[in-house]
Amino acid sequence: MHIDTTAELELLFDIARTFDKYVELRTALGPLLSLIEIRAGLTRGQVTLLDRATGLLKVEEAFGLSAEEKSRGVYRLGEGLVGRVFESGAALTVPDLSRETHFLNRAKNRSREDMAGLTYYCVPIRSGGSLIGTLSAERRIDDTDPERQMAWDRAFLEKVSSIIADSAKLRERILEEQFRLRRNEGVDAGRDTGGWAQGGRIAAGSNIIGTGSAMREVYGMLTQVAPSDATVLITGESGTGKELVAAELHRLSKRAAAPLVKINCAALPESIIESELFGHEKGAFTGATGLRKGRFEMADRGSLFLDEIGELSPQIQVKLLRVLQERELERVGGTSTIKVDVRLIAATNRNLEEEVKVGRFREDLYYRLNVFPLHIPPLRERKSDIVLLADHFTGKYAEKNGKHIKRISTPAIDLLTSYSWPGNVRELENCIERAVILSADQVIHSYNLPPSLQSAASTNTEPTTTLEAALSRLEKELIVEALKMADGNMASAARRLGITERQIGLRVRHYGINWRLYRATKM
Repeated sequence: MHIDTTAELELLFDIARTFDKYVELRTALGPLLSLIEIRAGLTRGQVTLLDRATGLLKVEEAFGLSAEEKSRGVYRLGEGLVGRVFESGAALTVPDLSRETHFLNRAKNRSREDMAGLTYYCVPIRSGGSLIGTLSAERRIDDTDPERQMAWDRAFLEKVSSIIADSAKLRERILEEQFRLRRNEGVDAGRDTGGWAQGGRIAAGSNIIGTGSAMREVYGMLTQVAPSDATVLITGESGTGKELVAAELHRLSKRAAAPLVKINCAALPESIIESELFGHEKGAFTGATGLRKGRFEMADRGSLFLDEIGELSPQIQVKLLRVLQERELERVGGTSTIKVDVRLIAATNRNLEEEVKVGRFREDLYYRLNVFPLHIPPLRERKSDIVLLADHFTGKYAEKNGKHIKRISTPAIDLLTSYSWPGNVRELENCIERAVILSADQVIHSYNLPPSLQSAASTNTEPTTTLEAALSRLEKELIVEALKMADGNMASAARRLGITERQIGLRVRHYGINWRLYRATKM
């Protein structure tokens, strides 16, 4: 199949228009590959993009591939046809796939006969002078002029890869421009009219930053449970913002006029936590010089937030269970019963179900707490919120440090959005604070961010060799070093390396090592 110049231009125009219809680059790739198959006859199209956090190529979209093939869609530098194209930066054409052993190994559900005569194409995707991925497709050529068909296919895919790269670059610039506009056109003036103007807040009046689907789902559940008095158990990794969610629950509740009292159960020793929660009477223990109300009494008619509740000892768990059941307590050293009206909000980064199974957390208390569970997703699952959060923290720390930051550069945004953020929002906040302090020209650059965020791609330190070549070089160096230490004695060198004389002999011949040189230097 070969299409004329006019039809080709129309197809390329329709491909470009496809990217205009979608906000996210990845959502446009499926329709793109469909167009390539239907109108150009190139089947089994696949787009891989570089994951800068891991340095691996991941299959973002694959048209006509099975679910099993998609699940295996991760390539290392130099691995297979895709990895080789990305490593070399040069397009590749394989006229007969049945002769490509690596391809057959990955496509286990395809026979050699099925792949005979198939021509495979893979071209790199370049953006701003750097490689960001690959585009590949296949065709069974039955044309009378196969060379002409292969040349057209390859040139066509290279044009499509340029469209993908231009689209990726345009989206980066739009993201950077949105950030600049937010900084310069009224966000800091305190407008609260929704969208960008409310500084990325999920709702007017809220302190929660994020407009992605993950946080909107959380916020939807939060607004439903907030008006009730139900106990809420907030779960999630450290640094995800569980305390902020607790404050939002209280703000939207009917108890908002009363206090929200907070206590971190992991920050206090066991000898003090009981007194902090329930209070104590004068003389209850050494140092108790007067009556003291506990956090439950202080939160009466309001809300009590128990952070890291999974750290409570079994003894305190028993007493907490009684308060939740009876809504009454006794101070340490006291005998009178005190009624309390408190809405409890608890949080933990532990898996309490597992803690119950191993006996570290009471089952009855767990079910009392788990009336309405609310899970906060980690930052790596809400990538669309990273720039919003970075903008918020930039404004916060720019004001605190007396600086005026106009924008975050595109390379810095790339690093922020590609990093996995094991420390979640708290880690992001610390990184932005550091970057604001280091910024010297009203711009946050990639080099202002911590070294832990720098990837091989961003610093141009990607590996330039395959794993097999690197291991072979290391093995040869170890053998040479052992021979030097053993004065060229192969048996002694073998013992140092923990291998047999036969094995070292084979390796010496394989690497062409002249072991006599090391003996001669000692004579």
